[in-house]
Amino acid sequence: MRILVIDDDQQMRTLIRQVVEWAGDEVVEAEDGRAGMQQQRLHRADLVITDLIMPEQEGLETITSLKKEFPDTKIIAISGGGRIGPEAYLPAAKELGADRIFTKPFDVKELADTIKELLANEE
Repeated sequence: MRILVIDDDQQMRTLIRQVVEWAGDEVVEAEDGRAGMQQQRLHRADLVITDLIMPEQEGLETITSLKKEFPDTKIIAISGGGRIGPEAYLPAAKELGADRIFTKPFDVKELADTIKELLANEE
């Protein structure tokens, strides 16, 4: 399975890459929503993990675009929340179509289990 990780924080992308590769999946990375959408159009991922607060194109817009163009793609939204906290953004992400939401910092085992669970339905 291919997983697209969209986050402007290199350390966060590296952490998620390690979790995903440990679970045996392939990882494609992007530093913002615009680059993430380009990646998705080039090499379609089965699951997208996206941060919500990013420059260029933020996560809520990215989730909306993903759902419009790739309605079957599973989405996990993650957020540390910026200035007003993750509780302001994560419910909106869920409403726009994210399958699961995580607050940073998150439990890596829980993330790995969620990835497995969401992709189990794809096989």
